[in-house]
Amino acid sequence: MRSFAPRHLAAALALFFGSVASWAQTASSPAAGGATQYVITLSQGVAVLQPQNPYSGSVPEGKATGDVIPLSLKDAIARGLKQNLGLLLTNEGITSARGQYWKDRSGLLPNLSTSTSFSDEQINLSTVGFNVKAFGPLGIHINPIAGPFGVFDTRAFVTQSIFDWRTIQQTRSSAQQLKAARYSYKDARELVVFAVASAYLQTIADAARVDTAIAQRDTAQALAQQAADQFKAGTTAAIDALRAKVQLQTNEQQVISTRNDLAKQKIALARVIGLPTDQEFTLSDNPAYEPSARISLEEALRRAYATRSDYQSALAQVRAATLARKAAVAQHYPSISTAVNYGDIGVNPGNSHGTLDATASLNIPIFLGGKIHGDVLQADAALRQSQELLSNLRAQIEQDLRDSLLDLQSAADLVEVARSNVDLANQTLQQSRDRFAAGVTDNVEVVQAQQSVTSANESLISSLYSYNVSKVELARATGRADAGVQEYLKGR
Repeated sequence: MRSFAPRHLAAALALFFGSVASWAQTASSPAAGGATQYVITLSQGVAVLQPQNPYSGSVPEGKATGDVIPLSLKDAIARGLKQNLGLLLTNEGITSARGQYWKDRSGLLPNLSTSTSFSDEQINLSTVGFNVKAFGPLGIHINPIAGPFGVFDTRAFVTQSIFDWRTIQQTRSSAQQLKAARYSYKDARELVVFAVASAYLQTIADAARVDTAIAQRDTAQALAQQAADQFKAGTTAAIDALRAKVQLQTNEQQVISTRNDLAKQKIALARVIGLPTDQEFTLSDNPAYEPSARISLEEALRRAYATRSDYQSALAQVRAATLARKAAVAQHYPSISTAVNYGDIGVNPGNSHGTLDATASLNIPIFLGGKIHGDVLQADAALRQSQELLSNLRAQIEQDLRDSLLDLQSAADLVEVARSNVDLANQTLQQSRDRFAAGVTDNVEVVQAQQSVTSANESLISSLYSYNVSKVELARATGRADAGVQEYLKGR
């Protein structure tokens, strides 16, 4: 039976279920460009539509080649950082935030436009207040219809805000939102590194399970042949031969199952890093067990608060919300602006004259029907939410680090115990085979020893996987996933 350490399996798959609050906040906003995707799964025979985390997908690059390509962990991370869907969507969030910043900033910059028009007009003089009948007693007859005549008008318009405190504060808020988006992108890179490393290590573990299953099948085949030979020689009962054959078929099933799991895991890895799903590849890295340097909780916390991009993004979100509230309050303040237009007007371009219109405006809001009060209330709520999210993230970082340090120590201890257990199980199997060959016991003892070896090998594979993932998890928790994996590669 295939088993996993629950805590480390959850850690390895954490990003696939949206466990990071900063990404959840970014992906759910229109600015991030995030669009919810869904996959159909079967639950007790019923089709269920479930949301799919974009970090488990990618934009495949190119088409599959006919060759089997070698894939190192470094290459896999480089591909993931280029093609992973979650990272691509987060990058679009930066573009969206930059667009909002320029929209807000435009209120502080000059606005220049031009227009040129030529029209043919005919005017009823009485509609503009000219009483043509008043000249009748004087013997003067005036046609009430003037025209048709041409009107040519070309001019340039310039508007400039002199002082608008609301727009100034809103622009500053947008600048902080842009900074938060950039930090979110850096955090997304950390998530991709963690995702790729976890998927790569899981593939290594599945490949080790295949090798172990094949070795166990070969051992079972030798024992089945030995039991059959002894039955023919009349030195053992038929039940021993049957029992050995059942064990051989059980091991055959395990080989089939582990090969299928490995094939599926390689497809999952290809999806994360942007390889075509039908591209054949082999893993060129197989990191060995390397004890990691100890780090205190205080030092880990200091690093995390200084370097974790999701924490820096949350800080920027608080600053942005603070400035947005100031912008809402600033709607009470007067604003000053100017508008100038200069142009040439006449019946045609050769018969025209320049005109100039320059104005300065002072706008003093007196009563806007409660709009400002409503904006301030909304800004207050947004500010409190960002502060609460920051406090929660700070506590979450400490929890992540405590869990990672505990997991790393526990996984290291489990590796040592599992290694010893594998040696003991193999010794037990060898002694049981010798006893069965000598006719001292039946092969029940041998079958049980085989099962113990299988269980011991699975525990070793799972503990090695958990230990390696814990190292990457600790690097991620301190905000150094990329650098941490590079250090990890040095010890492969």
